[in-house]
Amino acid sequence: MLTMPVPRGRKTARLSALPRETRDTLFLLGVIAVIVLPQVGRLPWWCTALTGLILVWRGSLALNSQPLPSRWWRAGLLALALAATAFTHRTLLGQDAGVTLVVLLLALKTLELRARRDAFVVFFLGFFAMLTNFFYSQSLPTALAMLVALLGLLTALVNAHMPVGRPPLMQSARMAARMALLGAPIMVALFVLFPRMSPLWGTPSDTMSGRTGLSNSMRVGAVAELALDDGIAARVVFDGDRVPRQTDLYFRGPVLPQFDGVEWTALPAYQQMRVPANLRVRGEPVRYQVTLEANQRPWLLTLDAAPNPPQAPGMAPPIQTPDLQWIAPRPTRELQRYRAESYPDFRSGPQERVPGLALFTQLPPGSNPRTVQLAVELQADPRTAGGSNTAELVRLALQRLRTGGYSYTLEPGEYGRHTADEFWFDRKAGFCEHIASSFVILMRAAGVPARIVTGFQGGERNPIDGIWTLRNRDAHAWAEVWQAGQGWVRVDPTAAISPDRIGAFQRLAPPQGVLAGAFNAVNPTLVQHVRAAWEAVNNGWNQWVLNYTQGRQLDLLKDIGFSAPSLQDLVMLLLGLLIAASLAGALWALWERRRQDPWLRLLSNARARLERSGLALPDSAPPREIARQVRERFGATQAELVREIDDWLVRLERQRYSPHPGQGLAALRSDFARLRWPR
Repeated sequence: MLTMPVPRGRKTARLSALPRETRDTLFLLGVIAVIVLPQVGRLPWWCTALTGLILVWRGSLALNSQPLPSRWWRAGLLALALAATAFTHRTLLGQDAGVTLVVLLLALKTLELRARRDAFVVFFLGFFAMLTNFFYSQSLPTALAMLVALLGLLTALVNAHMPVGRPPLMQSARMAARMALLGAPIMVALFVLFPRMSPLWGTPSDTMSGRTGLSNSMRVGAVAELALDDGIAARVVFDGDRVPRQTDLYFRGPVLPQFDGVEWTALPAYQQMRVPANLRVRGEPVRYQVTLEANQRPWLLTLDAAPNPPQAPGMAPPIQTPDLQWIAPRPTRELQRYRAESYPDFRSGPQERVPGLALFTQLPPGSNPRTVQLAVELQADPRTAGGSNTAELVRLALQRLRTGGYSYTLEPGEYGRHTADEFWFDRKAGFCEHIASSFVILMRAAGVPARIVTGFQGGERNPIDGIWTLRNRDAHAWAEVWQAGQGWVRVDPTAAISPDRIGAFQRLAPPQGVLAGAFNAVNPTLVQHVRAAWEAVNNGWNQWVLNYTQGRQLDLLKDIGFSAPSLQDLVMLLLGLLIAASLAGALWALWERRRQDPWLRLLSNARARLERSGLALPDSAPPREIARQVRERFGATQAELVREIDDWLVRLERQRYSPHPGQGLAALRSDFARLRWPR
């Protein structure tokens, strides 16, 4: 029991000096706080506040030995929690609403923590609430935090099974850690061999509005300030020494040719087919492996340009759109690893003008009139041959960007209706979306087919493991223009304004916190080295734990001798290992039982418990001698407890000389577990 009444006024600053029930309750409340803490950023604010207030209230009741609230209080709080959850999530079902309710029920259950049965309900709710953290994140920090929570819950569970008295929490913690270590081999076997299945829950889509990262549309001018997201989007490992220059690392994402005056979107599939891909590659391919983070999107990032589909065991074959983007049959809801090969030297699209290219010259009527007039002036330049020399038109536009006072910034302010006009003539500042959009609008106004391509550019190489990391802040937008005889040609207008944005130069980074800034002031490379080391460790976690798929399980079976492994083979191997482990445990227990006399083991346990109570006993002391010393030491102050121990020791000695020595030991062991020991 965790909440037996205790005398009032027994307060102290030290946890070890508190009454048993108060100490155990406070420890359990602390474990619950550790479980809930990682959820704070995802729970509704009122849920976090209400949970915190309930836990503090329950802790105050325990410290002051006050009675628990009545059932009317608990019923009112439960009704409030249900109503607030339904109002916030518009339902009581589903992942988010369910997690909110589990956290609230866990906190509310502590208000009726009277008996061991109530404690067990709290423990099981705690284990379930701990697992809900993995609904949102399976990262290494989350796993480490939940490991701490698991050890805390196991410690509280062991402590609840301890007999009455004041067993030290450290003793329960050691036993909990030993239980976890003994269970670790079974856990590893289940992880390695239990059939991998798709998750049974959905994960919420993550909006990237106002933050760097890829999206399937691009709304120009609606975001006044762009926040740099330092989250990891993908990791890339190149084979051998053939690694492209950082300035050539363009990872293709959604292509957005359709413009309504405000937003760029992809063309419908039937319109995309009007302009064939006609991919032509030259030279040696670059081979690499991509580990793509979950993004709730179907696209598969590949380095420009990949003629063959990415390959991964168990992955359904992707399809390539006419604009060279690889699309998976379903969104990426978990870590996905695949291999691909790309040809940096490539051309695509028709070499002669076809009717379908007219889609890439369309602009909304009346849109950006000053940009349209600028296009007319460029066409009138003799060097463009009346606008027919596309390469010269592109060169003149890029020259204007280099010399016209334009700048690359993440705080351009909100644009109005004519975003290209404002960029070219008024603000002359923007991030890559503004620059690419304005450039494509100018090209279209000059009659040149053009489109926007989004994806990732550059990346950062980890010096520890050599892995290239693509972050959301590396998301980029560039242009492709069509030229007769060549097809689609990449043009990155952002590089004309800010070469530092492209390649291995100084790039924009999120603002540093106070601690990171202080470290950088002392040692500028310290934070970079620590970060690189952490990302190498985290990548190993992703590769060997999160990316342990069904395909890798079957590959493991091949490595150990199965010629054509199946899920049935996997299950049979797992069952065989579990049966073998059970038999080994039973044999060890039998051997241990025969190796040591059970009567002597029971006497040794009793001697150890009394020694923890401060009574020094020789190893040769028989039960009657031990009983005598217990009476002399504790008989005057704890007479009833001493009588129970004395009776048990006499029975133990009598059993030793019984004509049936095997009988009675089970009863003695059971009584030993219920004995109270002196303090």
